[in-house]
Amino acid sequence: MMAAFILFLLLSAIFTAEAINPGSSLTPTTNPSWPSPSGQYAFGFYKQGDGFAVGIFLAKIPQKTVVWTANRDNAPVPADVTLNFTSDGRMVLQSAQGTEITKVVNFVGSATSAASASMLDTGNFVLYDTDNQTILWESFKNPTDTILPTQQLSADGQDKYVLVSSVSESNHSTGLFRALMQQDGYLALYPIGTPYTIQYGYWSKPTGAQNIATLNLGVDGHLYLANGNNTVTLSTAKNSTKGVLYLLRMDADGFLRLYSHTMDGNGTWSVTWFSEFDKCTPLGLCGLNAYCVEVKDGFGCNCLPGFTFADNNKTSAGCTRNFTVEICEEKQQTYPMEAVPDITWENQTDSVPLLTSSQTDCQNACSRDCNCEAALFFQDGACSKQRHPLRFARRPTQSYSNVALIKVLTSTSATNPTLPTKKEVRVDIVIIGVSLVAFAFIVLAISGIVIYRSHVFASKNISSNTTIVLSDEDVGPRSFTYVELQRMTDNFKEELGRGAFGIVYKGAIGNGTKFVAVKKLEKLLEDREREFQTEMKVIGRTHHKNLIRLLGYCHDGSNRLLVYEYMSNGSLAEILFTPGNKPCWDERIEIACNIAKGILYLHEDCVPQIIHCDIKPQNILMDENMCAKISDFGLAKLLKPDQTKTLTGIRGTRGYVAPEWHRKVPHVTVKVDVYSFGIVLLEIICCRKSVDSNLPEKEAILEEWTYDCFERAQLSKLVNDEEVDNSQLERMVKVALWCILDDPSLRPSMKKVLLMLEGTMDIPIPPNPNSVLSVA
Repeated sequence: MMAAFILFLLLSAIFTAEAINPGSSLTPTTNPSWPSPSGQYAFGFYKQGDGFAVGIFLAKIPQKTVVWTANRDNAPVPADVTLNFTSDGRMVLQSAQGTEITKVVNFVGSATSAASASMLDTGNFVLYDTDNQTILWESFKNPTDTILPTQQLSADGQDKYVLVSSVSESNHSTGLFRALMQQDGYLALYPIGTPYTIQYGYWSKPTGAQNIATLNLGVDGHLYLANGNNTVTLSTAKNSTKGVLYLLRMDADGFLRLYSHTMDGNGTWSVTWFSEFDKCTPLGLCGLNAYCVEVKDGFGCNCLPGFTFADNNKTSAGCTRNFTVEICEEKQQTYPMEAVPDITWENQTDSVPLLTSSQTDCQNACSRDCNCEAALFFQDGACSKQRHPLRFARRPTQSYSNVALIKVLTSTSATNPTLPTKKEVRVDIVIIGVSLVAFAFIVLAISGIVIYRSHVFASKNISSNTTIVLSDEDVGPRSFTYVELQRMTDNFKEELGRGAFGIVYKGAIGNGTKFVAVKKLEKLLEDREREFQTEMKVIGRTHHKNLIRLLGYCHDGSNRLLVYEYMSNGSLAEILFTPGNKPCWDERIEIACNIAKGILYLHEDCVPQIIHCDIKPQNILMDENMCAKISDFGLAKLLKPDQTKTLTGIRGTRGYVAPEWHRKVPHVTVKVDVYSFGIVLLEIICCRKSVDSNLPEKEAILEEWTYDCFERAQLSKLVNDEEVDNSQLERMVKVALWCILDDPSLRPSMKKVLLMLEGTMDIPIPPNPNSVLSVA
């Protein structure tokens, strides 16, 4: 009966609505909108910021309630523009000079040759085909943040059927949260820019049937989920519907709310139903490196210790470090940590669980790990390390008896130590002190002699032990003396860069006609000695145009140096991340293929097989022809012929390290390089770093932002509307998304990565992290 009534309303609205024909136009000031037959709704211009936007709104309410917005993320347009329904059936905005504003061409979707349009009394704006009955496009099937009576939210796998919150009631740009009907029959809420997986969903409502359902809103305010004969009521129908309007909106604070408005009442909207949870439950309310606290009228945001607000006027925009953290490979720096009680992370996808016995053990585990930004300690002894950036933190209303441990530069505790009071200087204390200093000096002098002698002995011992390792059979490049390298580098005058195990200097050979790069291992420690031996064996045996060539080495006494070919264009990081230095699209594709070829050679053509373990833009150098070459095999691990995995500790650089490193699995495979390549590929596509806290939260983590743009078919946002080949862009993105899957077994091999990049192999749609599909 209800279905028949709704159908009657729809048909009545369609056949009584005034047709809008090609040639019609609107302007923000003189003829701003096309009303529905009753005047309840209107399609056209409304005030937005310092200009105007185009959308659908309730026209009879004094404060226009916007229910749909066209191109919501575009900047407001000035008052002298015109909205034209052109003769060829397109809705376009034109400037005062009559030129088409390109960013809003065909802003109403895929209909490019509509014969007429109508603003219906249901609030649906519709474009018709030439028969004036076939609907080419309608706003009901392209919602923004609102659902109106008779409108449905379907679960057909298309991202356009998702409600996305606005920034605020007055700013209808894309906000932080989404609501959608899932194909498993659940109505679920997620933060923007995250996969549709259980780890990120912060609220859901099942239908009881494990297949496609719809979310429905009736004219009587009945809000329900329907799946065949199964119905789950969220809000019951009201007895009286005369003069009452209803709408369901995904609000800016992450709540889904049903509103009612009585036309002859006080003119305000009342909340009839809402998704029930704590005010700080929606993930990401406060941005990165901040935590949410409930307050009387909503929620508040505080920065974690060691951070300050990115924008003091917008505390929900997150926080940034108030000091610079050392890069992992440059310095093993430990930081003090501040304890903050009752802080928890609602989402643990960025955490690494540990088993510890005390808070001190948990704190030490994080302090020693440069990839750890914070740790969460529970009273039962559980500990989880949190990686950068810190997301989704909150302080619950009830105590969880857990403690968050945050790295800080110095203690920021509110309790400052008391300064000592001045006392009279005692002569006996001075005498004792001088005596202790003199004694300490004598001990240090003796210790220095002992250490020097043992150092010389160790140097001789190491030299003798490495004679066999660095035989002519193992090392192809020539041997240099330390004096020769001093002369070659003008006594190590010009520094090119620093790595995990040493500094790289510029040098010249052949009477200064050929430049080289000399890597000097700074400390004669056991692990550095093994590092030197590894580089000698590995690089001396590798010959590929996309790998840095080793020209020579030095193992003169305690000195360990490597001589490489010189790359005149520096590192890929300098090229990608330096403003104004961005390579063109074709060059970026070529760079990506070069890197893939180099990694493929290490994985499949080297005997023994090599895992690089530290693929990142800083370790990819560019020659004079912009050919990419992989460098720094200092972290490479050799595999014996009967091995397929390598046993090792965590290696690599934060942001590029595969998730299995953090899970402390006993073995890792070549798939760790595939993951790192996927991150680098995303950086090549977008010419930005994988994590950038200066960007809006939904864009800060590149892999999640990419996944969101891919699902929304908005890949042009990744390249800032740069003119690129769209098919190539989609191919590159799909390859990258396959490479960065959490499960190593689902990642493709580098051989398949290269085939997909070159377009000789079809690429399946990348799955979400829970998919079981594989192209490996």
